Parts: sequence; C-alpha cells; structure tokens
Amino acid sequence: MLNKVMVIGNLGADPEMRYTANGSAVTNFNVATNREYTTTDGERRQETEWFRVVTWNRLAEICSQYLSKGRQVYVEGRLQTRSWEGQDGQTRYTTELIAQEVKFLGSARDASYERAGAPSLAAPDFAGDIEADDLPF
Repeated sequence: MLNKVMVIGNLGADPEMRYTANGSAVTNFNVATNREYTTTDGERRQETEWFRVVTWNRLAEICSQYLSKGRQVYVEGRLQTRSWEGQDGQTRYTTELIAQEVKFLGSARDASYERAGAPSLAAPDFAGDIEADDLPF
C-alpha cells in the first residue's frame, strides 16, 4: 500500500512547537495550496486547500526555528487521521500530513516578514583581489 503526499504551498501562520512528555519535539504548521480552474461558464476561479502539517524531533526544531508565516515550502510525508473526544463528548477527527521531508523554497525575504535570527541566504560580500600565488593549486 502507498500513503504518500507531496505539497508545495505557503505557511498561513508561524509554526508552533512543543515537547511531548517524553521530550520529543513536535512542530505544527498549516500550508495553503492554490488551484486555479475554469468553470463551465468560462469563469476563472481559485480554490485554496489547507494542510495541517506535523513534524517530529530534529525536523520539528529546524522548522520551528527557520519557518515563518508566508514562507513557501515543499512538504513530503503521509496522511494520518486521528480522533479525540471533545469537551462536549463528541468524537472529533482531523487529518494531518505527517512530514518526512520539508524543503524551504524561495527566500526567507519572500515571507511576509523575516524572523529574527534566521540565516541569510545571500552569499557574503568578498572584498579583495585573489593573487595567483594565493591559490593552493
């Protein structure tokens, strides 16, 4: 059997990280994907689909540190549905994308704001000439 999902979209809010009772890091975030289509009347429409993403352990820590609202990501993982009992006694269900891989796309500057402390994606400036004698080969 195969349960594999690949999504490219943008974060709708900053990720939220917590630790389980046994010390495992868990980070949750929502990713929006857009689909454009034309109705039978020729009208162009756009539809947004939201995915609840769950990351664990080191991947959770990295996502919490470097992702922010608006950032574009590629997420690959599997779908999992879980249930719980609400305060009203009703059984509730949610389907989540359990991430096995997350790739940061675009630039952190493409997000609605840059999170303080995020690494710069630009190469450092180099001032100075390189002499042939300085090269090791």
